[in-house]
Amino acid sequence: MRRTVLPTLLTLCLSLALPAVAEEDPPANPETPAEESAAPAEPPRIPLEERSQDSAQGLERQLPKDEQQTLQADQESFLALWKPANAPEAKGLVILVPGADESADWPRAIQPLRLKLPDVGWSSLSLTLPDSKSAPLPEAVLPRTPEPVAVDTEAAATEGDKQPAPEGDSAATPPTEPTPSETPAPPPVDPAVRIFARIQAGIAFAEQQDSKNIVLLGHGDGGYWAALYLKEHKPEQIKQLVVVAPQLPAGQTPSLDELIPGLKLATGDFFYKDLAADRGNAVRRKQASKRLDHDGYTQIALKALPGNLEAEQEQLFRRVRGWLDKQ
Repeated sequence: MRRTVLPTLLTLCLSLALPAVAEEDPPANPETPAEESAAPAEPPRIPLEERSQDSAQGLERQLPKDEQQTLQADQESFLALWKPANAPEAKGLVILVPGADESADWPRAIQPLRLKLPDVGWSSLSLTLPDSKSAPLPEAVLPRTPEPVAVDTEAAATEGDKQPAPEGDSAATPPTEPTPSETPAPPPVDPAVRIFARIQAGIAFAEQQDSKNIVLLGHGDGGYWAALYLKEHKPEQIKQLVVVAPQLPAGQTPSLDELIPGLKLATGDFFYKDLAADRGNAVRRKQASKRLDHDGYTQIALKALPGNLEAEQEQLFRRVRGWLDKQ
């Protein structure tokens, strides 16, 4: 009789004890505190180096140190290439403004003029301009193929068994943080502001050299920026402007035929007559100069020599030198 009653009593005690244990030890809350679930703050993004900076660093390694000048424009420094006139007294100083994404030693127009003008009595200072709006993106921001991520499925399954998420509870899932590529970039700075600051730094350097005759010479887009700087700032130190194959940057106003002839200072407009687009634009600038009665505006036609770059650049140098010596 005792053997029959004993198992029955043990079973009854266990059934009464289980609910009490369940009440004393509730399951762990699968929700983690907000402080622990929040993703760590992203470190500050390092500004990407412009292609113009990379090109300038290459020139610093290649060219003699005595030709290099580090100028300050607002909050940034940039490279300028300086060559004094090879004469007891310089005729003046020519500040060279390269075109879009051209270096301070660009082989077309910029390099030949900066190297050859000092031999005929003119000092030269070639500027490095910031990247244009259409400059290619640095490699650091180009799209990349995402790398596969290895996941330990066995460990994930074990972790899920230990702490199952309650059904219908979406608050336990932390919000998705944006990836660095999705972080909005700061608004771009108006390129005119940076370009004008560098032109102004070049003029300040020219004044330190006691240059009484300072000429601004722009190639391609650089011709537009040089003319626009003169129009907006009207520096008294600049009496002459030279533009070589000037081009209008995309989205910029005013147009070249409105801008260049409207400047009331001696202007040499050099264009390549073999190129239909350049010839047509030059005609419109010439007509505008006549309407404005600008006597100091002169056009000089050049011949394109695509098969002989050296001869083409020698032609440009001789024409520019002749125009400068007549002023």
